[in-house]
Amino acid sequence: MAKIYTKGGDLGETSLLNGTRVSKSHERVEAYGTLDELNAFIGLLRDHLNLEHYRHVLLRIQENLFTAEALIATDPEKQIESLPELPEEEIALLEQEIDIMTAELPPLNSFILPGGNPHVSRCHVTRTVCRRAERAVIRLHKSSSVSPVIIRYLNRLSDYLFVLARRLGKEFQAEEITWPRKKPGENLA
Repeated sequence: MAKIYTKGGDLGETSLLNGTRVSKSHERVEAYGTLDELNAFIGLLRDHLNLEHYRHVLLRIQENLFTAEALIATDPEKQIESLPELPEEEIALLEQEIDIMTAELPPLNSFILPGGNPHVSRCHVTRTVCRRAERAVIRLHKSSSVSPVIIRYLNRLSDYLFVLARRLGKEFQAEEITWPRKKPGENLA
Protein backbone atom coordinates (compact mmCIF):
# COMPACT_ATOMS: atom_id res chain seq x y z
CA MET A 1 0.00 0.00 0.00
CA ALA A 2 1.31 3.48 -0.81
CA LYS A 3 2.19 5.88 1.96
CA ILE A 4 -0.37 8.47 2.98
CA TYR A 5 1.95 10.68 5.05
CA THR A 6 3.96 13.61 3.83
CA LYS A 7 7.65 14.43 4.16
CA GLY A 8 8.73 17.54 6.04
CA GLY A 9 9.31 19.54 2.86
CA ASP A 10 5.79 18.96 1.49
CA LEU A 11 3.76 22.00 2.46
CA GLY A 12 0.07 21.40 2.31
CA GLU A 13 0.02 18.31 0.06
CA THR A 14 -0.36 14.61 0.63
CA SER A 15 -0.52 11.47 -1.50
CA LEU A 16 -3.58 9.29 -1.86
CA LEU A 17 -3.08 5.54 -1.64
CA ASN A 18 -2.51 5.25 -5.38
CA GLY A 19 -0.03 8.11 -5.54
CA THR A 20 -2.21 11.00 -6.65
CA ARG A 21 -1.05 14.24 -4.98
CA VAL A 22 -3.77 16.43 -3.47
CA SER A 23 -4.00 19.37 -1.10
CA LYS A 24 -4.43 18.49 2.57
CA SER A 25 -7.58 20.62 2.39
CA HIS A 26 -9.05 18.45 -0.39
CA GLU A 27 -12.54 17.06 0.33
CA ARG A 28 -11.17 13.52 -0.04
CA VAL A 29 -8.52 14.10 2.65
CA GLU A 30 -11.13 15.71 4.90
CA ALA A 31 -13.42 12.69 4.47
CA TYR A 32 -10.84 9.98 5.19
CA GLY A 33 -9.30 12.09 7.95
CA THR A 34 -12.65 12.40 9.70
CA LEU A 35 -13.19 8.65 9.28
CA ASP A 36 -9.79 8.14 10.91
CA GLU A 37 -10.85 10.37 13.80
CA LEU A 38 -14.07 8.36 14.14
CA ASN A 39 -12.07 5.14 14.15
CA ALA A 40 -9.88 6.49 16.97
CA PHE A 41 -12.94 7.44 19.05
CA ILE A 42 -14.43 3.98 18.54
CA GLY A 43 -11.11 2.53 19.73
CA LEU A 44 -11.31 4.72 22.83
CA LEU A 45 -14.86 3.56 23.47
CA ARG A 46 -13.83 -0.08 22.99
CA ASP A 47 -10.84 0.33 25.31
CA HIS A 48 -13.04 1.54 28.16
CA LEU A 49 -15.73 -1.13 27.87
CA ASN A 50 -15.44 -4.46 29.62
CA LEU A 51 -18.53 -5.89 27.92
CA GLU A 52 -17.12 -8.46 25.52
CA HIS A 53 -19.97 -8.52 22.99
CA TYR A 54 -19.83 -4.77 22.40
CA ARG A 55 -16.03 -4.81 22.30
CA HIS A 56 -16.23 -7.44 19.55
CA VAL A 57 -18.78 -5.44 17.54
CA LEU A 58 -16.75 -2.23 17.94
CA LEU A 59 -13.60 -4.00 16.71
CA ARG A 60 -15.50 -5.16 13.63
CA ILE A 61 -16.72 -1.60 13.10
CA GLN A 62 -13.12 -0.35 13.29
CA GLU A 63 -12.08 -2.85 10.62
CA ASN A 64 -14.97 -1.69 8.41
CA LEU A 65 -14.01 1.94 8.92
CA PHE A 66 -10.42 1.17 7.88
CA THR A 67 -11.83 -0.35 4.69
CA ALA A 68 -13.94 2.77 4.10
CA GLU A 69 -10.89 4.98 4.77
CA ALA A 70 -8.83 3.08 2.22
CA LEU A 71 -11.58 3.28 -0.40
CA ILE A 72 -11.97 7.02 0.12
CA ALA A 73 -8.19 7.62 0.24
CA THR A 74 -7.94 6.30 -3.32
CA ASP A 75 -8.25 8.42 -6.45
CA PRO A 76 -11.31 6.97 -8.24
CA GLU A 77 -9.55 7.55 -11.57
CA LYS A 78 -6.69 5.20 -10.55
CA GLN A 79 -8.26 2.25 -8.73
CA ILE A 80 -6.12 -0.18 -6.72
CA GLU A 81 -7.17 -3.77 -7.41
CA SER A 82 -6.22 -5.16 -3.99
CA LEU A 83 -8.53 -2.93 -1.94
CA PRO A 84 -11.25 -4.70 0.03
CA GLU A 85 -14.88 -3.72 -0.36
CA LEU A 86 -17.31 -2.80 2.38
CA PRO A 87 -20.03 -5.43 1.97
CA GLU A 88 -23.72 -4.57 2.30
CA GLU A 89 -23.96 -7.30 4.98
CA GLU A 90 -22.10 -5.05 7.41
CA ILE A 91 -25.05 -2.63 7.33
CA ALA A 92 -27.38 -5.55 8.11
CA LEU A 93 -25.19 -6.46 11.10
CA LEU A 94 -25.55 -2.93 12.51
CA GLU A 95 -29.31 -3.05 11.98
CA GLN A 96 -29.51 -6.42 13.73
CA GLU A 97 -27.53 -5.07 16.71
CA ILE A 98 -29.77 -1.98 16.83
CA ASP A 99 -32.90 -4.16 16.87
CA ILE A 100 -31.56 -6.38 19.67
CA MET A 101 -30.62 -3.42 21.87
CA THR A 102 -33.83 -1.49 21.12
CA ALA A 103 -35.93 -4.46 22.25
CA GLU A 104 -34.29 -4.14 25.70
CA LEU A 105 -34.95 -0.39 26.04
CA PRO A 106 -38.00 1.67 26.96
CA PRO A 107 -39.56 3.62 24.08
CA LEU A 108 -38.14 7.09 23.52
CA ASN A 109 -40.61 9.91 22.77
CA SER A 110 -38.34 12.91 23.19
CA PHE A 111 -34.72 13.96 22.83
CA ILE A 112 -32.24 12.93 25.50
CA LEU A 113 -29.33 14.94 26.78
CA PRO A 114 -25.98 13.20 26.23
CA GLY A 115 -24.28 12.09 29.43
CA GLY A 116 -25.01 10.35 32.67
CA ASN A 117 -22.04 7.98 32.63
CA PRO A 118 -18.54 8.12 31.04
CA HIS A 119 -19.38 5.16 28.74
CA VAL A 120 -22.60 6.84 27.61
CA SER A 121 -20.80 10.15 27.05
CA ARG A 122 -18.06 8.48 24.96
CA CYS A 123 -20.79 6.89 22.81
CA HIS A 124 -22.42 10.25 22.20
CA VAL A 125 -19.12 11.97 21.35
CA THR A 126 -18.34 9.12 18.96
CA ARG A 127 -21.83 9.40 17.45
CA THR A 128 -21.34 13.11 16.74
CA VAL A 129 -17.97 12.44 15.09
CA CYS A 130 -19.72 9.75 13.01
CA ARG A 131 -22.32 12.27 11.85
CA ARG A 132 -19.53 14.70 10.90
CA ALA A 133 -17.76 11.92 8.97
CA GLU A 134 -21.02 11.12 7.18
CA ARG A 135 -21.43 14.78 6.17
CA ALA A 136 -17.82 14.91 4.91
CA VAL A 137 -18.31 11.76 2.83
CA ILE A 138 -21.58 13.10 1.40
CA ARG A 139 -19.83 16.37 0.44
CA LEU A 140 -17.14 14.33 -1.32
CA HIS A 141 -19.81 12.23 -3.05
CA LYS A 142 -21.26 15.40 -4.63
CA SER A 143 -18.02 15.98 -6.54
CA SER A 144 -16.49 12.49 -6.84
CA SER A 145 -17.42 8.84 -6.80
CA VAL A 146 -17.99 7.32 -3.35
CA SER A 147 -19.52 3.93 -2.72
CA PRO A 148 -23.12 4.43 -1.53
CA VAL A 149 -22.52 1.54 0.89
CA ILE A 150 -20.08 3.73 2.83
CA ILE A 151 -22.66 6.49 3.19
CA ARG A 152 -25.39 4.06 4.30
CA TYR A 153 -22.95 2.36 6.70
CA LEU A 154 -22.08 5.66 8.39
CA ASN A 155 -25.75 6.55 8.69
CA ARG A 156 -26.57 3.25 10.38
CA LEU A 157 -23.40 3.44 12.50
CA SER A 158 -24.48 6.74 14.04
CA ASP A 159 -27.84 5.16 14.88
CA TYR A 160 -26.03 2.15 16.36
CA LEU A 161 -23.92 4.45 18.54
CA PHE A 162 -27.03 6.29 19.75
CA VAL A 163 -28.77 3.06 20.71
CA LEU A 164 -25.54 1.72 22.25
CA ALA A 165 -25.37 4.87 24.40
CA ARG A 166 -28.89 4.17 25.64
CA ARG A 167 -28.12 0.47 26.19
CA LEU A 168 -24.96 1.30 28.17
CA GLY A 169 -26.95 3.85 30.15
CA LYS A 170 -29.31 1.05 31.15
CA GLU A 171 -26.38 -1.30 31.87
CA PHE A 172 -24.68 1.24 34.14
CA GLN A 173 -27.93 2.64 35.59
CA ALA A 174 -27.42 6.14 34.22
CA GLU A 175 -30.37 8.50 34.28
CA GLU A 176 -31.75 9.41 30.85
CA ILE A 177 -32.54 13.10 31.00
CA THR A 178 -35.08 14.09 28.37
CA TRP A 179 -35.31 17.43 26.64
CA PRO A 180 -37.17 19.63 27.02
CA ARG A 181 -37.26 19.02 30.76
CA LYS A 182 -40.46 19.52 32.61
CA LYS A 183 -40.31 21.88 35.53
CA PRO A 184 -42.07 20.71 38.69
CA GLY A 185 -45.81 21.11 38.17
CA GLU A 186 -45.43 22.01 34.46
CA ASN A 187 -47.26 20.05 31.78
CA LEU A 188 -45.47 20.25 28.41
CA ALA A 189 -48.02 18.07 26.59
